[in-house]
Amino acid sequence: MKQSKIISILFILITLVFSSGNAWAQNNSFPTEVGAVEAFSDGLVYPLMSKFNVPSGVVAIAQGDKLVFSKGYGFQDYDKAIPVDPETTMFRPGSISKLFTWTSVMQLVEQGRIDLDADVNAYLRTFQIEDSYPGQPVTMRHMMTHSAGFEDSFLGHLIIRDPSRVVPLAESLKKYQPARVNPPGVHTAYSNYATALAGLIVENVSGMKFSDYVQKNIFDVLGMKHATFVEPLPENLKDNMAGTYAFEGGTFVEKPFEIVSNFSPAGASSVSAADMMIFGQTILNGGEYQGRRILKEETVRQMLARNPAYPDKMDGVALGFYELTENGIPIIGHHGATFSFMSQLAIDTENRIVIFASFGSKQGGQVSNEVVSGFYDAFYPEQPDMPHTPTDFAERAGKYAGTYLGWRMNFSGIEKIMALLGGVSVTPTSDNKLLITAGGKSAQFVETGKNTFQELPGMNKMSPGEAKVLFIEKDGEITGLLLGNHLLEFFKASFVYSTAFNYGFLALSGIVFLGVVLRRFYQRKSIKLMEPGEKKALRAAVFASAANLLTVVLCAVVLVVAGDSILAKIPLSLKLWLLLPILSTITGVYLLYWTVKVWKDGLCGTLGARIRFSIVTVCALFMCWFYYFWNILGFNYLS
Repeated sequence: MKQSKIISILFILITLVFSSGNAWAQNNSFPTEVGAVEAFSDGLVYPLMSKFNVPSGVVAIAQGDKLVFSKGYGFQDYDKAIPVDPETTMFRPGSISKLFTWTSVMQLVEQGRIDLDADVNAYLRTFQIEDSYPGQPVTMRHMMTHSAGFEDSFLGHLIIRDPSRVVPLAESLKKYQPARVNPPGVHTAYSNYATALAGLIVENVSGMKFSDYVQKNIFDVLGMKHATFVEPLPENLKDNMAGTYAFEGGTFVEKPFEIVSNFSPAGASSVSAADMMIFGQTILNGGEYQGRRILKEETVRQMLARNPAYPDKMDGVALGFYELTENGIPIIGHHGATFSFMSQLAIDTENRIVIFASFGSKQGGQVSNEVVSGFYDAFYPEQPDMPHTPTDFAERAGKYAGTYLGWRMNFSGIEKIMALLGGVSVTPTSDNKLLITAGGKSAQFVETGKNTFQELPGMNKMSPGEAKVLFIEKDGEITGLLLGNHLLEFFKASFVYSTAFNYGFLALSGIVFLGVVLRRFYQRKSIKLMEPGEKKALRAAVFASAANLLTVVLCAVVLVVAGDSILAKIPLSLKLWLLLPILSTITGVYLLYWTVKVWKDGLCGTLGARIRFSIVTVCALFMCWFYYFWNILGFNYLS
């Protein structure tokens, strides 16, 4: 068990020893004593905020209609030492904003103005979703279950910093329409674009700007006074916003307010913990809060019903909400992340509990995720059974080995190369288990059924909720896997996608190119004595080597200088850099021409020299393939 969780449980025990009439101690149910819950939260949050340099945060927990606990941590304004107030301080819940979008959709479904199974093009006015799969249109149900088939795209346009770059929602969605890489309903790939498109449909159907619709039909109805989709914040709310900070040089440095307006329905809300709890309790109560109703009970049941297309063995997706399991208890909710805030909303219909946690900075997710899992470890502990290790697993282990990439990736643009930074690696072990590495974490999994695996107890969770893996098999071949939750669906990638192949060949090519360039300088005298044809061949090798080295080195320089700002806006330096892969490819083709002449005309003197020359050419051609395969050639990717 993690040290932070042990500390929090000790706090709880101490509090309970000195409290009287403790029903929780007798019944092992969630305590309503504020002291016990505060002991848990403080014992978990304070050490993690210190460890990960998190400037601000909030935790709120309710049971039924009662707000049991709500507390702010750190500072809303770090420089002025203004503490976080859970009632009024507003955080950026990121993708939890999607739940307001899906609620808006379901309100219009109730009114008969949106059909979940109709072609969404029927609701669009200024552009249409491309008909990539004739006869298989994208529907609202596909978008709500993240199975519309869109690729992912975000670089330079999803979250921006400059308000002058905000454009109308319809214009943004037309400009940044992603390719459809799968037929709808076949694979799950979390999609910000699909949610933003749903918000545009709300605009078109209701005749109201999306932010106005949510304000009037959700926030105002429920009395959520510190909640808005407006960016930058309205004058009456801007002083309530938790500051956006990054930990740099040993201190917190304030960053510009993040703007998601171009994809607003996917993540643009700013909400206080108190208001987020109102929304969570409204869903828990079947669409009603203190006599104020935003959805009918039957609509909420429809919204929370599990999509029957998903495997029973794994957590799935409902209409907008997704499922998690903590210590055997089913939970619905959503995670959320911007560049500077990490949040989680969990709704436990079985025990009628709502939990909201949000923390500032990139590392805030290290805290918010632990709040929910730590809560269930403390108050609803489950002693995990040690999975039995099959002795014959080695006979079939090999079919699971490989690299798996998420369907939530880009396939047609320059962002495709991000696949080299992530993915899931699966390796059989000598003791009949699978070693699975994802997101920088590694853990051992044991087979529990056909193509089903569970993480060994005591390990760090590989994904939100309980760590399970279900491999997808088709015609006797493993084609993909689900990790923990159906939204985390991966396909089994060919070796050309693997980091071992790409990084290995890149390293080899770099060494070869460096050797060619150095030889040009250190063997100048002998080069002067070469035949004219050999000199031209060597010159071609030097050009190709130097061009590729320059391309790689300057790419690193551009990325380092641009830093995180590249996510919000593509810098001119990167656009100019795109000239270099084109130049390198031309030099590679030119080198191939001279390689043919070297062999045909017997240049370079010896067989060994011609082989070495050919190795340079192979490396240059690999770079040509690399630029092409990872969509680095061309300028259309950064429009």
